[in-house]
Amino acid sequence: MPKLQRAVLAGFLALVSIWFVLPLLWLFVTPFSGEPSLGLKFTAPTLRNFSELMAAKTALAAFKNSLIISLGSVAVVVVFASLASYALSRSSFYGKQGLLTLLLIFSSVVTGVAAMVPIYALCQKLKLIDSFLGVILVFSAGFLPTAIFILKDFIDRVPAAYEEAALVDGSAGLDLYFRIVLPLMGPGLAVVAVLCFVNIWSNFLVPFVLIRSNAKIPISVAIYQFFNEVGLPRIGLISAYSLLYALPVLVIYLWVSKKFGFGFFGGLKG
Repeated sequence: MPKLQRAVLAGFLALVSIWFVLPLLWLFVTPFSGEPSLGLKFTAPTLRNFSELMAAKTALAAFKNSLIISLGSVAVVVVFASLASYALSRSSFYGKQGLLTLLLIFSSVVTGVAAMVPIYALCQKLKLIDSFLGVILVFSAGFLPTAIFILKDFIDRVPAAYEEAALVDGSAGLDLYFRIVLPLMGPGLAVVAVLCFVNIWSNFLVPFVLIRSNAKIPISVAIYQFFNEVGLPRIGLISAYSLLYALPVLVIYLWVSKKFGFGFFGGLKG
């Protein structure tokens, strides 16, 4: 490659890198800035933004609410997706591929914008408006199809010889599932759990529509309230809250990545 082309390519890659790095740099610098702004400004570090954030009434409660919604939804998705995907993987019936295609279609419909009106009407009839249960059920219904599809493909790669050996050894039914199958699904379940948690933790639309009281709103909705009396954003609080908002996802990803490595094939680490 000629020197001119290499220089142009290096310049282009540098611009792209700066484009992605600057927002992250802003996220880690602005919360500690004494003069927070939308631009990147380096000043003497201060914790004033965090102290103001801790004084906000809904800030800490919103963290607890987000954890309840996210962990509750992940638990429902992981439990039911693992059972359904195992049944789909190990059984053979007419229309199986069509059912898997429908799973992919439904995964993009339930929590989408177009579905919010009927979902709201359904939750209203079931008296699930302004309740954690209603939000958890909507999120679970939205992510279950994707989780089943991912885990089904994962279990397909797990050799059936493990289960056959367990059957010979006397295991059967739920004992076979919990002792043999579930441990082999560990990395796949971790991937699904992280995927669901990240998407649910950051989702704004569903809780914004279904939750009415400030005492139950999650972080994604609470951060929307950091404006002053004249409608201008309070950059210091928003940046500090955004940093705290991103930390749980980062911690969970690093922990799961360290534990499972995400290097697996057929249920076994690569």
